[in-house]
This record gives sequence, C-alpha cells and structure tokens, in this order.
Amino acid sequence: MILTDIIHLLPDNIANQIAAGEVIQRPGSAVKELLENAVDAGSDEIKLIISDAGKALVQVIDNGKGMSETDARMAFERHATSKISNIDDLFRIKTMGFRGEALASIAAVAQVELKSKRDEDPSGTYIEIENSKVKLQEPVAANRGTSIAMKNLFFNVPARRNFLKSNTAELRHIIDEFIRVAMAFPDIFFSMQSNGQEVFHLEKGSLKQRIVQILGNNYNAKLVSVQEQTDYLNIMGFVGKPETAKKTRGDQYIFVNNRFIKSAYLNHAIMNAFADLIPKDSFPMYALFIDLDPAQLDINVHPTKQEIKFEDDKIVYAFVHSAVKHALAQFSITPTLDFELDSSIQSLDAINKPMTEEQRASTASSSLFKAFSQKNQAHLIERSSGGNELKHWKDFYESPADKKQNDNFSSSTTSSLHKESDHEYSLMQLHNSYIIVQKGSGFILVNQQNAHERVLYERYAKAVEGKPIATQQSLFPVTIELTSGDSIVLQELLSDMQDLGYQIELFGLNTFVIQGTPADVLNGNEKGAIENILEQYKHFSSDLKFTKREKLLRSMAIQNAIKTGTTLTQKEMQGLVQDLLACEISNATPTGRPTYMNFDKGEIDRMFGR
Repeated sequence: MILTDIIHLLPDNIANQIAAGEVIQRPGSAVKELLENAVDAGSDEIKLIISDAGKALVQVIDNGKGMSETDARMAFERHATSKISNIDDLFRIKTMGFRGEALASIAAVAQVELKSKRDEDPSGTYIEIENSKVKLQEPVAANRGTSIAMKNLFFNVPARRNFLKSNTAELRHIIDEFIRVAMAFPDIFFSMQSNGQEVFHLEKGSLKQRIVQILGNNYNAKLVSVQEQTDYLNIMGFVGKPETAKKTRGDQYIFVNNRFIKSAYLNHAIMNAFADLIPKDSFPMYALFIDLDPAQLDINVHPTKQEIKFEDDKIVYAFVHSAVKHALAQFSITPTLDFELDSSIQSLDAINKPMTEEQRASTASSSLFKAFSQKNQAHLIERSSGGNELKHWKDFYESPADKKQNDNFSSSTTSSLHKESDHEYSLMQLHNSYIIVQKGSGFILVNQQNAHERVLYERYAKAVEGKPIATQQSLFPVTIELTSGDSIVLQELLSDMQDLGYQIELFGLNTFVIQGTPADVLNGNEKGAIENILEQYKHFSSDLKFTKREKLLRSMAIQNAIKTGTTLTQKEMQGLVQDLLACEISNATPTGRPTYMNFDKGEIDRMFGR
C-alpha cells in the first residue's frame, strides 16, 4: 500500500477568501477600510457612494496623493503595505490602515475597479480585479487621487452573502462606520450618497461643528468642552449636558490617536463621572479624543483595529474620569453652593429697615423664639388651647384627594376583581404609581405603568394584524428633522406606524411631515412622541430574537404607557383595570415585568399575628 501526503497549501484565492472573513464581514467593513486608506492618502475631500446598502456597490473617491502604476498593482497583494518596514514600526503606528490586508481581502470577495493618479504622473492607472485575479490593467486619464469601487460583495461566496442582514440594517452599519471616520477628521470634507440620494454633506470645520452636523442641531447649545493636557496623555472633545442623556448608547464615541475604539472600561470611567447627574438607565453623549504615545498601546489585537490594549489601563481610566468630571464641574453642571446673597434679597424691608420696639417685644414673646433662645427649650411643643392635640394629625400627610380616595376605598364592597370588572368599583391610587383594588379575600396592587404597557401592546398588536388604529389628522402638520441614521430607521417603520395611527411622509433629506397621530398623542407632542419611539426602538435593535414589528410594538407600548407619578381619576383607574383584565395575558408586560400583585387577606392576617 502506497501512503500519500495529505497536507497541501491552499490556492491563493481561497486563502484570501478565508482571510477576508476576518476583515470584511459586511459592506460596512469595506467602507471603514476604504475610508481609512483615503484619510492616510492625505486627502481633504472624500466621497462615499453606495448602492443597494453596499451589496451592489461601495465606492470611495479621494483627492489624496494617489499611487504609481506599480503601487496600484501591489496594493492588492496580501500583507502589502507602505506603513510598516520592520517589527518596531508596529509600536509607532500613527496611520489608520497598516496591516496590508484590506484591499487584498476586498479583492478576494468582490469585483474591484481601481483608478489612481499621482501629480507627477502624466496619466493614471486603471485596474480590474475579480476573485483576487487581475483582469485588466491599463493607463487612464484621471485627476489626482484614488477611486476604488467594490462591486457585488460576496458574489463568489454565496453562503456569506446569505448571512447579510436587510438593506436597512446594513445601511445603518455603513452609516456608523462613516460617522466614526468623519467625526475624527473635521478638517476633511466628507460626503455620502446612497442610491443616488445624498445622506451626508459635511463641510470642513471645527470638531464641535462636525458633531452638530452629524448628531443634529439639538446638541448645538448642549455640549460641554473637555480639555486636559498631561505629560502622559492629552484628552479633548465634548460631552453632552445631562439633559441630553438617552436610553440608548448611540451617541458615544471614544477615539485614541484619532482611531475609533470600543472600550467598556473607558465607558465605565465616563459613566462614573456622570454619576448622580443622570438616571442609571440613561447614557450620556460624548465624543472624546485621547492622544498618547503609540508605544503606550497595542492596536494590533483585533483585525478590525477597534479593540486596543493600553500599557497602563488604570492611569488612562483615571485621566478620562478626572477630565470629564472636571469639565462638568467647570461648566456648572454639577451642583455647587453659592454663598453670595442675592441682590433682590438685599433690597427687602427686613434687611433695610430697623426693627421697632413693638415688633421686637412681639417676636421675643413667641413660642418659636423661646424654643431657639431659651436653654433646654428646643424640644418644646406647645399644647393647643382646645386640649385636642391630635385633632388634625392626618392633615400632615393626607391631601384632600387622598382622603376622598381613602373613604372610597374603605367603603368598597368589591368581593372579587374579576367578578366586578364590568361594574363601577372604588379604587385607591398609591404614590401616583399603584392602584389598590379591594377584593373579598384581600386586595390586588396594580402597577399603573406596567398595566398600561400591557394594554397598549395588545392593542397595537391587533392594529398591525388587521384592525388599524384611527388617525387624528393634525390641523397644523408638524415637520421633524432627524439624523441620517434615525431617518433610515423611521423609513423602515413607516408602513407599520401607519397601522398604529401615525401618518408620516418623507419630505426631503432626513425631514418628515407628521400629518396625523393616534388620538392619545397630545397636540404639540407629536415630534417628541416620534423621537421617543425611535430611541426606544434602537434600544431593542441589538436583540436579534425580535422582529422589526415586535420591536416597534414594544417601543410604542413603553413610550406611550402612563408613567409612574401620574395622577389618575377614579374613571381612569377603573378603565385601566378593566382593559388589563380584558388582555390575553394580563399578569405581565411584554418584557416580563409583573402588572399586578395579589395580597391574600389570610396571609396579611398572619403577618400581624391574627
């Protein structure tokens, strides 16, 4: 029997496809790599053009230094790079791309067309590559700079193409990558077109101007400058004032040497600086740039270069936390004590006019004066002349409305919540958050926000299944302008939102007109309702187990539910309890929070030893 060798080298095109899986995971990955190369080329004008969410086309055009004929051909070889000469260069990296894998990876899984020209060359170079093989190379007339077009991504790896998400999801990833590069270089003009429509047009300017261009005008007057310089590192950028905090992490950016990174560790440092200024379930906006010696960090720990390792994590954490904390304090965001007397107080009669003898005698004889001026009198409580010292003790903690509800609750003869659901019964609201319903064997404690969330969710679910909610037409339609990312999300949801009572029309770039809303949306709150729904929808966006429609239903139910702290009338409480009991699932919200708790009289008696 003849034994044969079984180990062999993979063909270059297959090896490149395997390697491409690490670098090019989706169209957004290619966008990141191509934009970073354009920045490294010294460009001050970069254009991104995409078609079919990058699946059909991703093209980046820059006016950088361009490439020679030889360099243009070499750029597509694996590990071909102009950034690294020896191993020590890995620890002095200041450019964006350096690994020499991006173009080779793109050429392995797409059809690529490159056009590039240097100033000193009479003509440019045109190259077509498919499946890692050069199909055509010839001279071409061109302006200085480089244009790379990546067409039909994963055309030769169908299984990979099938794993791509919807166009809306892939477009959001592309926009995320575009923003991360564009925000880091405000001195470069960036534009982005999608299917012939301009999504971004970012003129050169300051960092603050770039942040406002990208994240929206609502941040224009709500940014706090962060500036700290030390011998070890420098930190600069902006954080949003506490009132801009959102329920999602979207507007959070950390850059190290102008490279966007993901760092839960540094995010924790920033969140700690905002402690006690924002709710625990909210996230502040920040765009912070950390500049330090490249030798103090390793950016080569992940193919996407978005995860890095600091030589000393703790000192970077301390500097970031301190810089943000100092910025918030400096701009009077954190509370301070002011011991200066207000000028309006200085003009009061009590300050300017001397006390008369009659006023002084009257004050000295009062019990309040004695309690503070006579020895051992601070504890003194003067008895009333009527002799009934506890006559009005309930008035200290019970408002007239509370007393009325207490009376109603005490006289309630409801024997069972379910049996009496079709009749008027008396309820009591506790802390403007809970509804107490007496029943024969005890009582039920209903959480009004959770209960309403369940009611709305089931109402919305029926609406999208064929029973649309009526639309209340706006007498004066409201215009709402969104960021590019939010605009894409809203366009994706428009058809379902129409079934839920919203009539919204696209009106130009990232602008919509709200023609009508459900009846329960208050006039004047149309814009806020849409923004809150989008914010909540993005909160669910990372949960793959939910469909687009399910995320929308849950988002609307959460945003439109009666909030904790809202006072309800007897009629409103009765309506809510009846609606809850009519639900298919009445005991929990869609996210699993209980809507009510049952307290049995026997258990209550045993608690009190009865």
